[in-house]
Amino acid sequence: MSIVVIGLNHRTAPVEVRERVVFDADRLPEALHNLCARPGVQEGLIVSTCNRTEMYCVVDGGEPALPDWLASFHQTGHDLTDHCYELHGPAAVQHAFAVASGLDSMILGEPQILGQLKDAYRAAHDAGTAGPLLNRLFQATFAVAKRVRTETRVGASAVSVASAAVQLARRIFAGFEQHTALLIGAGEMIELAGRHLHAQGLKRMIIANRSINRAQDLALEFKASAITLDALDEHLPAADIVISSTASPVPVVTLEATRKAIAARRRRPMFMLDIAVPRDIEPGVAELEDVYLYTIDDLRQVVDENLKARQEEAAEARGLIEDEVGRFISALRTLDAAPIIRDLRSRADVTKAQTLEQARRMLAAGKQEEALEFLANTLTNRLLHAPSRALRLAAEQGDAALIDAAHKLYSLDHNGEH
Repeated sequence: MSIVVIGLNHRTAPVEVRERVVFDADRLPEALHNLCARPGVQEGLIVSTCNRTEMYCVVDGGEPALPDWLASFHQTGHDLTDHCYELHGPAAVQHAFAVASGLDSMILGEPQILGQLKDAYRAAHDAGTAGPLLNRLFQATFAVAKRVRTETRVGASAVSVASAAVQLARRIFAGFEQHTALLIGAGEMIELAGRHLHAQGLKRMIIANRSINRAQDLALEFKASAITLDALDEHLPAADIVISSTASPVPVVTLEATRKAIAARRRRPMFMLDIAVPRDIEPGVAELEDVYLYTIDDLRQVVDENLKARQEEAAEARGLIEDEVGRFISALRTLDAAPIIRDLRSRADVTKAQTLEQARRMLAAGKQEEALEFLANTLTNRLLHAPSRALRLAAEQGDAALIDAAHKLYSLDHNGEH
């Protein structure tokens, strides 16, 4: 059995492809069981975020066509092969460690991905699709991520998606003191964006969410207004800045509503950032005059400007990960030998028990010297009988590999000496 990772991310697929293969939390258990029903898939775990969809699998035998399964499950009607990467064995382990450490993220060193991986592992564990090998892999993955964050500074000055969004908004507005922001959603990204905007002295903030209670909780922190998604169209004209990140499968900001909002604003510019996958804002909005619509992929330029400061730390983190990959692979190989070692010890224990019982009977009869001699000779002969017979047969058949293995196994030189 081997570990395989197959997926696509922000480097291999644009947002219009990524949004087609997002796994909704409600359907994730179904997807995990469907994945593990594929021939050859023994264990499975799915990571699905705005920047990546990945399948971590333990496979036995032939490689299952997982890109085809991904396209089929989501009924995309498109071949995803050109957008997918496939990693095996040590490369798959290294990828898992790098992802958890934030080294494979759009924002180098960002911490959110570790929490997302833990959620994915919990979902697979609850669904019963994460077995012994994936359990070992992800426990090691979380430990490595902790080491990277403790022993390097790769995440110390990391720019979050939310802070990059605010930097992007500054290219449209010199300051935020006279502007209003409409934040759609109430998850971690929106909460972080709200904190950054609030810290920049934003004049007014509106939080829109499906659950009004969650919107009110967040609004209380920023002294903002709270509305439901049903009231979006009514409040859109007041928004200079719109940042949206929901889990809606369909757009929550329509082209028609935005067109009306722009007309009501009398051509005052509107900055809109859609960091949701699938997208929250209809793509046609980008064609409207006086609207500056960006998607999560457009954050790359801001990210690149902040990348150089962390490259040295990232190199150190990658070196640490390489060492940890070697340890993990060695531990897996030890696991491969464990059943043989247990069987060998079990057989030796049976031989020991039989021989010891015979020696005790001799001792009970007062034959101390004969008992010791019998114990030593019989144990030696019985324990060495099977390997000696196999080595004689190997010599007759010219099996040099088995003879060399015996030299290593018993720490012998080629003259048969220790």
